Amino acid sequence: MPEDKTNTLSFETNPSHNPTGKPSGKLWDAIILGAGAAGLMAGITAAGRGKRVLVLDHARKAGEKIRISGGGRCNFTNLDASAKNYISNNPRFCISALKAYTPKDFVKLIDQHAIAWHEKAAGQLFCDESAKDVVAMLLDELEAAGGRLLLGTEIKVVEQRDGLFHVATSRGSEQARALVVATGGKSIPKMGATGLGYDIAKQFGLDVLPTRAALVPLTFSDSQKTFAAGLAGLSVDAEVRFGKVRFREGLLFTHRGLSGPSILQISAYWQEGRPVTIDLAPDGNCLETLIAARKSNPKQDIATSLSTLLPKRLAKAIAEREGMKGHIAEQGDKLLRKLDEVVHRWQVVPVGTEGYRTAEVTLGGVDTKGLSSKTMQANAMPGLYFIGEVVDVTGQLGGYNFQWAWASGVAAGRAL
Repeated sequence: MPEDKTNTLSFETNPSHNPTGKPSGKLWDAIILGAGAAGLMAGITAAGRGKRVLVLDHARKAGEKIRISGGGRCNFTNLDASAKNYISNNPRFCISALKAYTPKDFVKLIDQHAIAWHEKAAGQLFCDESAKDVVAMLLDELEAAGGRLLLGTEIKVVEQRDGLFHVATSRGSEQARALVVATGGKSIPKMGATGLGYDIAKQFGLDVLPTRAALVPLTFSDSQKTFAAGLAGLSVDAEVRFGKVRFREGLLFTHRGLSGPSILQISAYWQEGRPVTIDLAPDGNCLETLIAARKSNPKQDIATSLSTLLPKRLAKAIAEREGMKGHIAEQGDKLLRKLDEVVHRWQVVPVGTEGYRTAEVTLGGVDTKGLSSKTMQANAMPGLYFIGEVVDVTGQLGGYNFQWAWASGVAAGRAL
C-alpha cells in the first residue's frame, strides 16, 4: 500500500547546508521546535520535571529575539499583564496560563540569577545591563534541568505514526512522545522567522487564522508621506486613537510615516483603509492657547504661537502645510479652530505598515479553538502542543508578549 502522507510534512532546506551530527537514537518525552522564549521555557519546565527534552532550532544562537528586545535590555515582563492586554479571536483563552504563571513568578527566576532590573514605565520591567543575561539564564536553566539543545538544525520532515512524533532534521531523525511547536511568527525574517509553525498546524488539521504584522510602524503615501519625511527623527508625546482603542505614548516621525510606542500599539488594532486619529498635544488646548496669544501677542506669527504647544519644527510645518502665514492677530476664529482640529484631531489614513521586516510580533496564528487553554495541547491530536507567538494571542507593547511566552511555555511544560 502507498505510504499515508496525511501526517507527513516536508520542508525545503538550504542545499548548501552541510549537515553535521547523527541521530541520537533516543526516544524523547518531548521535542520542542524553537529555542526562543516560549520554547526554552517549555523545555526548562518539562526537563525540570524529569522529562527527556530536546529543543531544536535552525538558528545558530538561541533566543535572538530576546537579545534584541527592549533596545538590548529586554522588557522581559509587565507586572500588570492580564487578558485585557492581549488580542485574540478568543480574548479569554490566555487567562488560565497567565494566572498559572504570573509576572512575579518570572521575576523570582530573574532574582535567583541575580539579574538586576528596573521598572522603566508603569509595570514594564527591563534588565539593568543586557538582554543577553536573560538568554544566558534560560540556557543555564535548561542545562541544569537536563534538557538538550541543538542549534543550526533544519527541520525537514515532521510525522506522527505509531503513537510517536518523528522529526527528520539536517542532523538526523529524532522521535518523541510529544511535539511542542514554539517556532514563533513571521516577524523579523532576517532573524530566521518563517511560517513553519503554521504549516505544522495545518498539517495536523488545526485552523490557522490570517496573520499580519503587528507592533509595527505605519506608512503613508503622497502628501502625508512628504509631511512626515520632513519631520523625520522628531518625537512628541501623543495620544493615538483607532475606534475605541487609544494609547498615549511617544510618537516618532519617519521618512515613510509614523513610528514610536503609541503608533506600534495602535498598529495591532488598525484596519486597512481606515483613519487613525492623533492628538499631538494631549495636555494642551490649542484653541484657547491661540486665542490668548492673539490678545497678548498680536504681532506674534502663527508658528511661534503654536510652538508653545508643539516642538518648533512641528509647529512651523503645520502652519506651512495649512497655508497660515502672518501675525496671530490676522487669524480669525475659523482658522484658529481649523488649527485646533489639526493639532488635537489629526486624521491620517496609512497605506500600510513596514511589514514583518520590522514588526515586533505577528497578529493571528493557530486558532485557539483547537487548543486547550490549560495545557496548550491540540484537542484533536494528543501530544501536540502550540505555544508562544505561533498561537493567536498577541500582546500589546510593554513586556506582555514575553509574559505570554513564559506562561504558555510553562503551561505546556507542566503538561508534558
